[in-house]
Amino acid sequence: MKAATLTRIARAQQRREALVVVTRLADGLQCVVDAAGCSGELALAPQQAAEAAGLLAGGRSALLAGDERLFARAYVPSPRLLIVGAVHIAQALAPMATAAGFEVIVIDPRGAFASAERFPGVELCDEWPDEALARLGLDAATALVALSHDPKLDDPALELALPGALFYIGALGSRRTHEKRLERLRAAGLGELTGRIHSPIGLDLGGRSPAEIAVSILAEVIQVRYRGAAR
Repeated sequence: MKAATLTRIARAQQRREALVVVTRLADGLQCVVDAAGCSGELALAPQQAAEAAGLLAGGRSALLAGDERLFARAYVPSPRLLIVGAVHIAQALAPMATAAGFEVIVIDPRGAFASAERFPGVELCDEWPDEALARLGLDAATALVALSHDPKLDDPALELALPGALFYIGALGSRRTHEKRLERLRAAGLGELTGRIHSPIGLDLGGRSPAEIAVSILAEVIQVRYRGAAR
């Protein structure tokens, strides 16, 4: 692979941007397909460009249609889980998600909750959720779960997340709590997007303890990531 292409891949990974590198196996000519389109020394037919764009969205690699033997390799950001609220469920969820291959960040400005003692080895962010999410970015490889049960923390996070490209958005709370949450989000002009929120959060496994609820949340995040299920 050419040095310029490697540099572009590294830059995209740092920015959490997805791209596909298409290589013609016969002579090594390459092009790069990203959200802006196709660029490089290799020209793709419209069908091939569409196939590469599909791989871009799905994070898969494959041979493209045609007789030229064009191999498209996808480079996508690592899956990331943003947890709003350093609560008991988050204490169980963070290490589980890390073990499942997610980059995990727990966001909570309350120092008594978001401490290294309660979350050993977990990246913590003490910014307010709206500030943290604006800095971290909300790409298609990111999931967000709002667990604080405090509208002052959860609502700003959801207001930023709903218009974003995240593949999963979930919020903890009873049906009554969620109805009140929806009323606030509608008042904020986000009524058409509230269907993206998974609430009650997690798959219905019947669990009740914080660890059991964490398992159900992670299971649903993984399910949506691969199956694209939505409510």
